[in-house]
Amino acid sequence: MTVFPLAGAVTILFWLAVLVLIVGLWRRARLWRKGRKARMNWLGLLAIPKRYFVDLHHVVARDPYIARTHMAVAGGAIAALGLVGINYGLLLYSPGLDWGIAIAALIMLSGSAFVWLRRRNPPARLSRGAWSRMPYSLAAFALGLVLLGVISGMSLPVSGLVAGFAALILLLLLAGTAELALGIGTGGPMKHAVAGLLHLGFHPRPERFTHPSTGLKLLDLQEGDFGVEKPADFHWNQLLSFDACVQCGKCEAACPAFAAGQPLNPKKLIQDLVVGMAGGSDAAYAGSRSPGLPIGKHFGAPNAAILPGLVAPETLWSCTTCRACVQECPMLIEHVDAIVDLRRFETLAHGDIPGKGPETLANLRETGTVGGFPHAARAHWAVDLDVRQAQPGEAIDILLVAGEGVFDMRYQRTLRALVKSLKAAKVDFALLGTLERDTGDTARRLGDEATFQTLAKANIATLDGLDFKRIVTADPHVLNSLRNEYPALGGRYAVLHHTTLLAELTRSGALTLGARDDTRPITYHDPCYLGRYNGEIDAPRALLAGMGVAVREMERSGLRGRCCGGGGGAPLTDIPGKRRIPDIRVDDARETGAAIIAVACPNCTAMLEGVVGERPEILDIAELVAASLEA
Repeated sequence: MTVFPLAGAVTILFWLAVLVLIVGLWRRARLWRKGRKARMNWLGLLAIPKRYFVDLHHVVARDPYIARTHMAVAGGAIAALGLVGINYGLLLYSPGLDWGIAIAALIMLSGSAFVWLRRRNPPARLSRGAWSRMPYSLAAFALGLVLLGVISGMSLPVSGLVAGFAALILLLLLAGTAELALGIGTGGPMKHAVAGLLHLGFHPRPERFTHPSTGLKLLDLQEGDFGVEKPADFHWNQLLSFDACVQCGKCEAACPAFAAGQPLNPKKLIQDLVVGMAGGSDAAYAGSRSPGLPIGKHFGAPNAAILPGLVAPETLWSCTTCRACVQECPMLIEHVDAIVDLRRFETLAHGDIPGKGPETLANLRETGTVGGFPHAARAHWAVDLDVRQAQPGEAIDILLVAGEGVFDMRYQRTLRALVKSLKAAKVDFALLGTLERDTGDTARRLGDEATFQTLAKANIATLDGLDFKRIVTADPHVLNSLRNEYPALGGRYAVLHHTTLLAELTRSGALTLGARDDTRPITYHDPCYLGRYNGEIDAPRALLAGMGVAVREMERSGLRGRCCGGGGGAPLTDIPGKRRIPDIRVDDARETGAAIIAVACPNCTAMLEGVVGERPEILDIAELVAASLEA
């Protein structure tokens, strides 16, 4: 005889939990809907399984321990809850399904043990507080389901012992169910289980699941869109994405500003935005603080200004926009978009930028250059190289867009080496030269969307008046602007980084590399705007391999490389910390024993060469290729 009172109680508990979950979701959705309108693509819900099991788990799988734990806990829980819904929600009470519940819950229980072990000696990046009870609430729920499946599956007759087990099962299920069912409505840790899935379905960047998407979104300046002042200014699906955060701290561990002791912790920033969305203070936050800033002193509300009461201005200006946080986030949250949205309002509405930011933006508006240089000086670096400048009506294969580094003598060495290689390969190319303006990358990262759009439209008009097949540049920031951000304004071009073109020329046989005479060991530093922003990590390494170099990889390399500190306008805002980011990166290089750091970005060159004391030599890939040609 089946213990029907237990089965009936579980059925009641199941539907009660569903009701509480729906009410809680409705309450939380009211907070999300305070945000601005965003395109509601209901088909995104159908993509959740793929985005969850493929895209999200691809990130989780970088940590094998957590990947196995996640598969056991989440997989077991989903299977067990599904079977409970079928067997008890639909009143089937099948012993066969009960055994299935027991097996799935046993898997979940084993995963809970891994969570408990992790929490015994947790990494510094993990939040404590309410998150510390998770191993116990998960284990209670899983154990309750195991006992439910076994007791019900065995169809035991009613007895005092069975009744005692039934009471224990209900208590365990009640404890575990409360964590999940109440989590979304109360903003507890398990809110991510619901918010995270909805975030995957209504992601602010749905294109990231089909092709790389790193370009910032355009502001409609004519409609008075000047960025984000208060939480309600974010799009509603951005607010939803903040609720998906599991406070794992992987963004914190990857952030170069946090490592340098600057007042930015991306995890704390996201949690501050959650506080602002719901209203209240950050007193309950139980993770690592933003360096130098107190906990419990920040307050926010949906329609209250975020700066400075909720988020310190120096937090925003510490960001290098390197996207390391985005790269590491298992919930696929877009931290950088949120930071730039906040910067935009500070810049456009208040003109409040620290350091040399205001001077730089004034230069860009007045001269089209970061340093306020005359346009005529843009081609001075190549005056003795016999290189033509592009002219309307004159067809060329490759248009060389140099970037702002043309005014820096150090970067000119890179450009001259690149020209030498292009000539050796008999490439038909010309300089954009005096027709070139700054692409607007720095202005955009500093929040000056108006100046970016002005510069971009002027450059697009210039480029559209020329006859070329492809653009090549040695500056990844130029690459990113032209390739990923200009298309939104109508500028669509085939754009290559110089390492990509040189690798292509080497493969085709147009360029033959010789063995290096210099046998000093080399490591390679991946520029953020080349690697994470544009996915190019292979071409530089292929060129080094073609010269016989066995790269000594730094611990953080490739798509997970550490930033040099030169992006996002950070060298201009210059927020102080305990250390400089380039010093940390050079330490990474020293650990490899390399005597040369190969680079592929003028910003990286400048930042790493600015490290004082004994350090490896900094050489651009183009310089190494040119030396190889001589050999």
